[in-house]
This record gives sequence, C-alpha cells and structure tokens, in this order.
Amino acid sequence: MAGEKKRISGYGLGSVDTVMSVDDVDRQASQLSETAPSREELLQLVEGEPQIEIRDLVAGYGKMEILHGLDLVVGKGQSLCLIGPNGAGKSTVLHSIYGFTHIMSGTINKKNTDITRLTSNQKLQLARIAYILQDNSVFPEMTVVENLLMGGFLLDDQKQAHESVEKVLDKYPRLAERRNQHAGNLSGGERRLLEISRALIMNPDVLLVDEPSIGLEPRFIDSVFEILNELQKGEGKTIIMVEQNAKKGLEFADIGYVLVSGELALAGKGSELLEQPEVGKLFLGG
Repeated sequence: MAGEKKRISGYGLGSVDTVMSVDDVDRQASQLSETAPSREELLQLVEGEPQIEIRDLVAGYGKMEILHGLDLVVGKGQSLCLIGPNGAGKSTVLHSIYGFTHIMSGTINKKNTDITRLTSNQKLQLARIAYILQDNSVFPEMTVVENLLMGGFLLDDQKQAHESVEKVLDKYPRLAERRNQHAGNLSGGERRLLEISRALIMNPDVLLVDEPSIGLEPRFIDSVFEILNELQKGEGKTIIMVEQNAKKGLEFADIGYVLVSGELALAGKGSELLEQPEVGKLFLGG
C-alpha cells in the first residue's frame, strides 16, 4: 500500500534502505574468509605468554561439524571478543573450550598443558576456567548466598566455599545488601552480576563469557562491562567473550575475531576492527 512503511529483518541500524538482510550479511561475510589470518598473525596480537591456545580445532555436536580447523590464541590477562553472523560458531568456540562439544580433531591448551579432553568439571576445578552462560542461569527461588554457594559445588570444604562467598560479597556491596533475597527478585543487571560473581567462587583465571549484554536494559550494560574490565585489568583474568553487540564487545576487547561459517575470517586489535569498513558495514550498522 502506498505510504506504508517497509518492514525488513536483518542487521544494521538506520533506515530500511541501509539495513542488510541476514542472507546479505552471510554472503558478504563469507568473502572475508578468503584472506583469513595466519597463526603467525594471531600470535602478533598476543601480549605476554599465551594463556589459551586452540590449534586446528574441528568440533561440533554429535556428528554435526560446526568449527572447521579453527585457530585461536589469547594472552594471560588479555580479552578476546568473537563476533560474526548468527550460526557462525561463536558460542561453539566457548562450548569447546569448556568441554560441551564433540571434538573431532585439534587441540586446546592452557599455557603448555593440553586440556582438550578434560570434562567441564575438570576445566573448572583443575584448569581454572569458568563459563558464564548467556541464558538467565540464576536459581530464582534460592537466595543470593545460596546461588553463590552453587558456584562452589566442586569444593570439598564447605567452610572454604562460604569464605569464597563472603569474599565475593565484600567485592560487590550490591549483592551483599541482597544476600538473603531470592534471586528472582533482583533486577536484570543484578542477576547478571550474580551470574558473574558465582563464576568467581572457584577463583578461575580464565572466564568464558557468553553474550554478557543479552536481555539487559541499556542502563545495565555499561555496569556489566565495567565489572568485566575490573576483573581483567584489576585481577589479571583472561576473558574470551561472545557478544551480540559487536561495537560494545570490540570497544572492550584487546583482540577481536570475526567468525564466518565456523572459520576465522578476520582478526585484529579490537580498536582496529572497529575502524575496518567491512566490519562496520556488516556488524556495526555503518
């Protein structure tokens, strides 16, 4: 009908004339893979000693192969953000590091130790890698303290678990004030803080963070990234993140990777990827 507004679903910001369809993004993003970075180029982005290294990883779910020979390397105390189209395999990278996928070939190392075949419990307890899920994973009928204690379920000493909880509550007064409230009564930002805090109970040195901004009101997003920044810069934790808000993720991260169809298409410093026209056009709405 004349005068009726066009409706289209896709990526990008601005008028419908500048919004790209999902198919357009997938097609143009796949062209980036033609100049995929070498392992030597990835190593040049690492400061200090490598903390997590993935070599030629082929992984997926059951017989379905999602990642096709992926390389990844991030240094101790650095942050790396994975962006890319839907279905590119970003969360599968985190799942593979944590032991949630079927790894068909390739290796995952933490420092110089092969952790490829460790279970998720072993990744948390022995390799000190924690996973912060993208879904709302708090237990709404449990109190803040009870939720935090769930993060120490692998600790044999309950006294140690309670001490770890108190350290976290000392760090985050907002949670301490609500320690006996049911988690279901917390705001969205407070629930995300609780999810992050629960992952700290085992004192990990690597955090896998899946979509930290998803489902949050804009006023809470900055505070979540401030918390992650303090964990990286203040406590030296290594962070590997998947983030739907590509601009926010790349502004935060030291290193950015663009994944397309289970393969690495682009890599660079986060600030440099923000300036690349191809990245801006496909993922930043510009």
